[in-house]
Amino acid sequence: MRLGFVGLGRLGKPMVFNLLKKGQGVVAYTPTNIQALKEVEAKGAITVRSIKDIPPKLTPPRVIYLEIPAGDPVENAIKDLSPSLSSGDIIIDGGNSFFKDSVRRANMLKEKGVYFLDVGTSGGIEGAEKGLCLMVGGDRSAFEKCIPIFDALAAPGGYAYVGESGAGHYVKMVHNGILYAVLEAYGEGFAMLHSAPYKLKLDEIAYIWRNASVLRSWLLDLAHRALSKDSNLKEFAHYIGGGQTGTWAVETAHELGVPTPCIDLALQMRLISRLEELFSGKIVASIRYEFGGHEYKKASNQN
Repeated sequence: MRLGFVGLGRLGKPMVFNLLKKGQGVVAYTPTNIQALKEVEAKGAITVRSIKDIPPKLTPPRVIYLEIPAGDPVENAIKDLSPSLSSGDIIIDGGNSFFKDSVRRANMLKEKGVYFLDVGTSGGIEGAEKGLCLMVGGDRSAFEKCIPIFDALAAPGGYAYVGESGAGHYVKMVHNGILYAVLEAYGEGFAMLHSAPYKLKLDEIAYIWRNASVLRSWLLDLAHRALSKDSNLKEFAHYIGGGQTGTWAVETAHELGVPTPCIDLALQMRLISRLEELFSGKIVASIRYEFGGHEYKKASNQN
């Protein structure tokens, strides 16, 4: 199979490498990162200088994978691709789009016989390199046609068809809501350790918790990694970035009448972190950087 792939960022580039390793042909495009285009081309990908050049290089039924930011970038990509697509073609959105937008896009493309799969993606940079977790929504037959792609990108047992259009991004939204709450809990706990009336070594505590503690997790592994570099996280400001998927999760929970006090509060703490000096914010920001390479604000005073 040869597919189109749009977006060669922190996740997109290693995803293309994995597709090529697993024998999938790739026609790659990214609007700004020429160096990334050269790198995937060196590994065997065909590269193009315009998104509109992708469909002519694919054999129908075409598959085009979008690994780009939610919102306007996805809208514009679909707008640019649509005139060249025909019945049976498939567009995959692997970004963090709002599930209601995915339902709308699927219905719009369905009018011309084009399938749309919304794929919630988790695993961060390491997952993109070693195997992701993929939550796939959309038409089941389109999903089945794309199984070789998901086999190439996901960790063993790391993907599933979760339901009709929007379901993939809905499940990822809930996943991120849970992530907000768990990260906040780790942040608050380590803030207590940092302020304890003892000279505690946070990296050592994180290390032993990783081994047999009921708190052990990959996020704790990442906390240990960050604290091992600097137990005071002097480089990190207290500011926690992100918030979009958590906002969607909270708003959707309210619409459904589902109480989510932990997720609600975690979202509020992200906003508070931008106003107050909280060590918990440094913990959350450092873990987000470790798993996703998410940008963070540097502390003004790193001494």
